[in-house]
Amino acid sequence: MAASVAVLSDVHGVLPVLEAVLAEADVASADLVVVTGDHAAGPMPVETLDLLTSLGERCVLVRGNADRELVGITRGAPCEHPESVWAAHQLRDDQVALLDRLPHPVSLDVDGFGPVLFCHGSPRDDDEVVLVDTRLERWAEVFADLPAAVQTVVCGHTHMPFVRLVDRRLVVNPGSIGMPYGRPGGAWALLRDGQVSLRHTEIDVDATCARVVAESTYPDRQAWADEYIRSRHSDAVALTVFAPRDGR
Repeated sequence: MAASVAVLSDVHGVLPVLEAVLAEADVASADLVVVTGDHAAGPMPVETLDLLTSLGERCVLVRGNADRELVGITRGAPCEHPESVWAAHQLRDDQVALLDRLPHPVSLDVDGFGPVLFCHGSPRDDDEVVLVDTRLERWAEVFADLPAAVQTVVCGHTHMPFVRLVDRRLVVNPGSIGMPYGRPGGAWALLRDGQVSLRHTEIDVDATCARVVAESTYPDRQAWADEYIRSRHSDAVALTVFAPRDGR
């Protein structure tokens, strides 16, 4: 059973921010680092996966919808996201195989929490949208098949951090490393001693954008970095955009 778990999500191939978060003392000392999906669909996919896999068994990777899409692209499936199409064709064969075998969801025992379910969108679908203000009736549908013993669910996908209770069950979203909605920097969470804390790693935004532009070969990397690393999209805008997928 892990005594402490650092939870990251939605890295999206932004290596410099991932490096900054992994250097945080509470991440470096955590028993496990769990990354809840969408690891490589972004400007530095190969380097990002190499860093994550270098952590060995201490790092648990959960499949996200973008990870599944990258594998599909390598097999000829269409995709509307140009950065994903580009990223898929940068990956080595071993990295494609890694993404193809990632599990979703993943259940781990964490001290003070018991069994914790880690997923991307929701426990039942890596592309499902649930939000901080999702209706309780819809949460009940999402959690209908969960065992009663699972009282903590950690998800990602929507790039906005939150912690809330849903009819006594604790739900955590750590936010996004590479494409945050709300404010620049790396958002993550720490599970320790039965408590959840949302954390934020500050970055030098200009230097991070410059490094991505210098080290990536994605053709539209300058515009991508300016939009996502600078967090041009607010949480208010993101909630509005996601609302129809939340059944509103």
